Amino acid sequence: MTQVLSSLKPSSLWKNFELLNAVPRPSKKEERVIAFIKAFGESLNLSTVEDAVGNVLIKKPASPGMEKRTAVVLQSHLDMVHQKNSDTVFDFDKEGIKMLIEGDWVKADGTTLGADNGIGVATIMSILESDDIVHPAIEALFTIDEETGMTGAFGLQPGFLEGKILLNLDTEDDDELTIGCAGGINVSASKSYTEVSAAP
Repeated sequence: MTQVLSSLKPSSLWKNFELLNAVPRPSKKEERVIAFIKAFGESLNLSTVEDAVGNVLIKKPASPGMEKRTAVVLQSHLDMVHQKNSDTVFDFDKEGIKMLIEGDWVKADGTTLGADNGIGVATIMSILESDDIVHPAIEALFTIDEETGMTGAFGLQPGFLEGKILLNLDTEDDDELTIGCAGGINVSASKSYTEVSAAP
């Protein structure tokens, strides 16, 4: 694999983003990226499990002296929007994202980049493999199918997570931290009304 992003810092983050983007991962077709993230966790000798719907949980024990701290869940989704320019020939089921650097920007060649939420996944991977970041127990939760239904998040079963603090690493805003609840819901409502003529 050509390392397009090897000059970027922090190197661990961009290395992991590039490794992730080499794996096809369109929504609803996450089998390869699930296998990829499971192999990653297992390569670090960390507890790695997949739930019934395809979410993956990797647990990293607390650093010495941090064992009594509250466990933290770091969450990102594995799937990506799969869109391409009309003149681009690309098969999202078989190909990894072709990346390039233009000035200060990392871009994709004719397709979506996968930074939503690949950069969150790569960040968590970098934390999991780090040996110099002091931390409480970490539960790395990688959910599936966020882009086309949130079936991974909706399929989480009670008891799958132990952590009491969850940090969702999926946002569109730079330099902002949102404290609250991330989620989605559909509402159907009905109401009777009487039509009236509008003024000219």
